[in-house]
Amino acid sequence: MLNFKELKEIKGDASFRKFYRNKKNNSIVVFSKKEKVKNLLNYDAINKILIKNKILAPRLINQNYRNNYIEVEDFGDNTLNKVLEHKKKNKELIFNKIINILKRVQSIKDKDVLNFKNQKYKVMEYNNEILLKEANLFSKWYAPRKLNKFKIRNFKIKYKKEVKKLLLKLNLKNNTFVHRDFHVSNLLYFKNNIALIDSQDSLIGNKSYDLASLVDDVRLKTSNKLKNKILNHYLKRLEKKEIDKFVNDFEILSVLRNLKIIGIFMRLAIRDNKKKYLKMIPYAWEMINYRIKKNKEFKNLQLILKSNFPKYIK
Repeated sequence: MLNFKELKEIKGDASFRKFYRNKKNNSIVVFSKKEKVKNLLNYDAINKILIKNKILAPRLINQNYRNNYIEVEDFGDNTLNKVLEHKKKNKELIFNKIINILKRVQSIKDKDVLNFKNQKYKVMEYNNEILLKEANLFSKWYAPRKLNKFKIRNFKIKYKKEVKKLLLKLNLKNNTFVHRDFHVSNLLYFKNNIALIDSQDSLIGNKSYDLASLVDDVRLKTSNKLKNKILNHYLKRLEKKEIDKFVNDFEILSVLRNLKIIGIFMRLAIRDNKKKYLKMIPYAWEMINYRIKKNKEFKNLQLILKSNFPKYIK
């Protein structure tokens, strides 16, 4: 068993996990007592699928599930977020390389794998029920802190009804491997390659979701011009008849995802006392405001948000 006192704890994320660097083994120790199945068993299972499909992901070195940890390959800490923040030119070239990785992820056909306990793990569907539950994090955690008790009940009813309508307007089938957190903080530059981490939440869902996660990423501010270039670079690979359907879904899922993120960031501040994420909320609103103007399907949602959050929706 590892002696955690000999390991160096490294900066974690918004989850219940803790991470330690083990220099002796050139490894990362992932410790998770809460949501242990997802963060340890499922994480390694999804990584196995990625590796099988020639995508660089952390390979399991050791596991001590009984004591709540696994040990995986260490790809360092040079995230593409850091790379892009320091790069003033040619950002588009880096995003083009990321799109290549995304296309490989989206070509994965495997839906099940044996985990390290020799049990079958099946990648589940990212259905509208899950998407609705996620979007409702906004009305559960953020809205009650911004609206008075007279407005909140009416807002929640209208908001949920409109989100349901938007989900019914999605065109593409749930038939694509979706990482769900495909953004530059989860991509590591390692030995002239790009490694993908934080994949435990992967599901089979809408083809446009991961691109929306990448382009409209709250953690990295990019110009609308660059966002459009990245989107258009991806669209070039699609058949003409698919483009309009894809863009519609991309815009809907981007808006709903950033509403979810606002809810998650408020939850982290209130429930977990992780207040650092609050500073990113205005940029999430900025992206929602940008996308909501592009698609007539957002007309009702725009009115609902504008009447309750006029500071952010213009």
